[in-house]
Amino acid sequence: MDQFTTLLLYLTSFFTLMNPIGTMPVFLSMTNELSKRERRATATKAVLTSAFALILFAFLGKYLFDFFGISVAGLKVVGGILFFIIGYDMLNARISRLKLTKKEATQYADDISITPLGIPMIAGPGAITNAIVLMGDSQDVTSKLLVILSILIVLLIVWMVLVGAAGITKFMGERGNKIMMKLMGLIVMVIAVEFFFSGLTPYIQAIIK
Repeated sequence: MDQFTTLLLYLTSFFTLMNPIGTMPVFLSMTNELSKRERRATATKAVLTSAFALILFAFLGKYLFDFFGISVAGLKVVGGILFFIIGYDMLNARISRLKLTKKEATQYADDISITPLGIPMIAGPGAITNAIVLMGDSQDVTSKLLVILSILIVLLIVWMVLVGAAGITKFMGERGNKIMMKLMGLIVMVIAVEFFFSGLTPYIQAIIK
């Protein structure tokens, strides 16, 4: 494959796994009590956190996993549990508080930008595994640079989607946001169950054997 085709393949795989369109409603639901500036800052911190995690795992993931005895399956199980808790809170409209002081809003934005938005929503088990595998398969410097470039391009798209989505909150209004939060909470819980059992399956198979 030529370099353009390779880059296109990498971009497609990362875009599908990071799923900015799927992340957008969750981001809106979790930040609908924040100001436009705070939403933008949260989106920026979440994307930077994801970039750091993905690039770190791209270069050192295999060694970190081997050193700590971590498996991708374990990462999926933990991600599934975390997703389920988030989805349950969204379903019960617990994520958005009615009033936030400036200090509370800043702290809240810092917290959610790292977890769950940065990790594991944007840089989830699938994206991390993809970064590790693609970097491991890259035999030359050019191929490795294409992996990093594809990560950065997709993260830029994610950032643009999240920042641009902020205006939707105002358009939908308070009732619309609550309805969307509950619906997305249900979807996130379903995704969580899929994550959890896809991670649990290898452990069950190992026990049976």
